Amino acid sequence: MVIRRSFGFCASHIVRNCTSKRCSTSIHGHNYKVEIFVGADSLDSAGMILDFGIFKNQIADFIDGFDHAHHFWDKEEPDFIDFILKNSARYIRLSLNPSAENYALILLFYIDKILGATEFGNSEGAIKVTSVRIHETDHGYAEAFREDLNNPNFMKHISLDSVEFSEQIRLEWRDSDMLEKLKAYDCHSLQKPFKNPLPLHQIKI
Repeated sequence: MVIRRSFGFCASHIVRNCTSKRCSTSIHGHNYKVEIFVGADSLDSAGMILDFGIFKNQIADFIDGFDHAHHFWDKEEPDFIDFILKNSARYIRLSLNPSAENYALILLFYIDKILGATEFGNSEGAIKVTSVRIHETDHGYAEAFREDLNNPNFMKHISLDSVEFSEQIRLEWRDSDMLEKLKAYDCHSLQKPFKNPLPLHQIKI
């Protein structure tokens, strides 16, 4: 069984090396729609896979970091990168080309890490992100699936250092050290850095 939670962000980018001249040579923007699919092997004490309210935590902040920002590949010319850094408070430096497919893989990877670093307290099952779907337009989307995390052809350029958020973006998060905590946990820190509030049990089961 899976549940779906949708998000959205508006952003600009250039997709280098693609066949479309408009996309590969000009800054342009999209109103992205993001769909997160999460599954589990059992239901929690409330009869849910995961309370939808929990998606308002680190996952929401991470995705919001992409909003109203310019995203650029770190292989861009230095002069262009300097221009963005000087003229945009909100930007994201990526280790890979900002295509819809790569966005789907990046979000799948990071959300999987966030869920793994979160302590749940309502008898949730084995919660896993099963896929992430990115709509760049109303006419098409890219979807990355859990098994793609084990495909080196997809993941060879993706790590917890693949996304560098500007200082302004980090300051607007509820926890500006969120990514540093995630990296520390991924390096075998013993305590999960994120915790969801315990539920209010009205009925004992």
